[in-house]
Amino acid sequence: MKYFKKVVGERVYLSPMNVEDTEVYTKWLNDYSVTDGLGMSDRITSLESEKNYIESMNKHGEYQFAIVDKKTNTLIGNGGFSVINNIRQTAEVGLFIGDEEMRNIGLGTEALKLLVKYGFEYLNLNNIMLKVYSFNERAIKCYKKCGFKEFGRRHKVIPMKNVWYDEIYMEMLKEDYFK
Repeated sequence: MKYFKKVVGERVYLSPMNVEDTEVYTKWLNDYSVTDGLGMSDRITSLESEKNYIESMNKHGEYQFAIVDKKTNTLIGNGGFSVINNIRQTAEVGLFIGDEEMRNIGLGTEALKLLVKYGFEYLNLNNIMLKVYSFNERAIKCYKKCGFKEFGRRHKVIPMKNVWYDEIYMEMLKEDYFK
């Protein structure tokens, strides 16, 4: 697969999404270990729908990236921005590491730092927000390590295996990023 180093870190880099990766993304987006954390486990992702999504992102210049292992040039996840408001200079960020062997070794943290850098330094954002579910302690730890702070919570909004969890809202300001 051909990837392009748009934002480069020590162990991972962000590349434009590749339509040839449709099968890998489809596999991940039908894997509960990925979709539980995204709050998407009720969805079924087909090859056709994922291909259409990737083509749409690429066509409309959306800010979604493949997360690629720098050493092997292998796709390991996805991350990017949504709900971008250029007037208010705000956006939401999200990511996942789909490759199970690449989780819990700090690559998600590094990828999020690269996304934040891109958001503040290149998209001229002033406030980057994310949402996370209260059961996803690994993600919350990652987000705090990157400098995100909780600013709100919507209680009991997502059922997971017959238990209700909160949706936590976290943000980072440009001024805090540049400190």
